Amino acid sequence: EEENYDCIIAEYSYMGQYLYQNREIHEDIVRVISVHECYTDARLKVFRVKGLSWEGLKAYLHYLKLKKYEFEMYHSADKVLTLTEEDREILLGYAPNLRVNVVPHGVDIEHFTPEGWRPRGNVVCYLGNYGHEPNVDAVLYFYREIYPTVKREVPDVRFYIVGRAPPPEIKALEANRSVVVTGYVPDVKPYLHMSKAMIIPVRLGGGFRGKTLEALASGVPLISTRLGVEGLGGREDEDYLVADSPREFARKLVALLKDEKLACKLSENGRKLAEKFSWQRGVKKLEEILLKLVKEKP
Repeated sequence: EEENYDCIIAEYSYMGQYLYQNREIHEDIVRVISVHECYTDARLKVFRVKGLSWEGLKAYLHYLKLKKYEFEMYHSADKVLTLTEEDREILLGYAPNLRVNVVPHGVDIEHFTPEGWRPRGNVVCYLGNYGHEPNVDAVLYFYREIYPTVKREVPDVRFYIVGRAPPPEIKALEANRSVVVTGYVPDVKPYLHMSKAMIIPVRLGGGFRGKTLEALASGVPLISTRLGVEGLGGREDEDYLVADSPREFARKLVALLKDEKLACKLSENGRKLAEKFSWQRGVKKLEEILLKLVKEKP
């Protein structure tokens, strides 16, 4: 009320509710919602993965409730932003007339560097905030369906689960002596630099995963599901490895852990890919979109 703003951006979809139908925001102010994840589609993914379980049915009920409200909210904005082209296509699949632009994610390529990358044996690492359901699912999926095969082939493998708010079912994995659950860490770089591979076995969620860029910029070889590398636009088997089934994921991860030449190639190429995602690139694109919106606002 005391400032003359040209534009207000709601970062994350759930913040969009504070723009939607908010009569205290003057109609001359441009309203933008930055969608990191389409919640309607995210709930549908949970249903497809969990099926007719309690979790799956609950997700489907949420999907039915969310769909109408979420897209009414997006339509009320002057512009919707996504982090990837894939997410833009998802939104347009639900609402073909939506005004959507892609503003890519970025990484601090001066902070995250390959200098210091010295794997401590066969360490594989996953980074995440475990208050976010897709991260919990990814860890449990990897541990239950992929890790046993990897452990048989590479007996000295160790699995580091790094990040805040690990729930009891993840903490319980430390009963296996080859698993380490760190909880919150002030700096992820030491864990990246000690890892021979970063795993991204995600099946749920959407958007752009910042951890992929942090790993690539740090020179850590990356293996992911196809969902996990959306928005990167890199070359499979050259910049990173992609595997969507447990069997394929285990096979490729074992090959990576055993093949130093492959690891070095992925490390070098991954860093080059990450360098295309400097924060400056995303800021420039965002600035162009906002200036155009403000100029064209009636």
